[in-house]
Amino acid sequence: MSKYMSAQFSGLKAYTPGEQPLDMEYVKLNTNESPFPPSPQVIKVIQSEQAKRLNLYPDPEYTALRQALAQRYGVNKDNVFVANGSDEVLNFSFLAFCDANNGIAFPNISYGFYQVFAQLYHIPAKIIPLRPDFHLAPEDYWNLDCNIVFANPNAPTGLAISAAQVESIVQRNPKHVVVVDEAYVDFGGESCVPLTKQYDNLLVCMTFSKSRSMAGARLGFAIANEALIEDLDRIRYSTNPYNINRLTAKAGVAAVESEEYYKENCRVIRENRAYTETQLERRGFYTLPSQANFLFTRCPDMDGSTLYQALKRRGVLVRYWDKPILRNYVRVTIGSRSQMDVFLAAVDDARKEK
Repeated sequence: MSKYMSAQFSGLKAYTPGEQPLDMEYVKLNTNESPFPPSPQVIKVIQSEQAKRLNLYPDPEYTALRQALAQRYGVNKDNVFVANGSDEVLNFSFLAFCDANNGIAFPNISYGFYQVFAQLYHIPAKIIPLRPDFHLAPEDYWNLDCNIVFANPNAPTGLAISAAQVESIVQRNPKHVVVVDEAYVDFGGESCVPLTKQYDNLLVCMTFSKSRSMAGARLGFAIANEALIEDLDRIRYSTNPYNINRLTAKAGVAAVESEEYYKENCRVIRENRAYTETQLERRGFYTLPSQANFLFTRCPDMDGSTLYQALKRRGVLVRYWDKPILRNYVRVTIGSRSQMDVFLAAVDDARKEK
């Protein structure tokens, strides 16, 4: 850190993204990326004449993309906000709805950026422990008198609560915004988008990074009451009105129009998830019942750090957190069947060595 760093940020604990090592070819099961390429329509758009128009700014309203998303989710265009990844949706939400007098609550085990944004913007945070079995209890979020954000399905656990349970949280916090981060909902969770038509304090955040195979394109979106979308747009126009590049916006439309392609990919991921969970169970692992594109699992005879290091030496990357409650677990992204077999073989080899 330089001597010029602002004092207000000198103690900031930044978000740590999943590693992307370049020293060798790895089977990457650490960042919840899709093992599938984008749809043929998306690739066609990126390789098309659109590339020759990069000398022009994109439409700041992103009309085509918002209309495509509105049609897909059964809402109006004015109910849709688009952003440079769902992280930007979350960032703008913290800016728009929170301040020193309007704090935010989130689980102690969830997406790490919630804590970072709260610290970055000096927002009072209520950090609510998950239950001992890692479940989020809706009643812990009733009548909190502050804004709320949580991932559903949650990360890194993969556990989900129902739309009815989310609704109970929204109903009991009518004066504050509830942000539901549905990054992984397409792999088995129940979306709360329909509830946005009933509640003006619910904002649902999604991403193209997981089920739509566009992590490298950086595209996310939110669906909510028109007034909440206007709030997010006020922040966007005050920071970066052209927050999505022209090619990504066009590719996003093509991805939304490739629904059947991505539905089939999600089906395969769910199938491979069940297969991997069964194989781990046969090996004595304890695995949480995931509704996401990853498994949160515990080895019976080595801790998470030891397993992580052993797998990395064998060319397989998984995610590990050095936190007391998570120390015995690793998170394993679900890839192709061949990738999962490589992972399982590496697990077997690591345990033999031990």
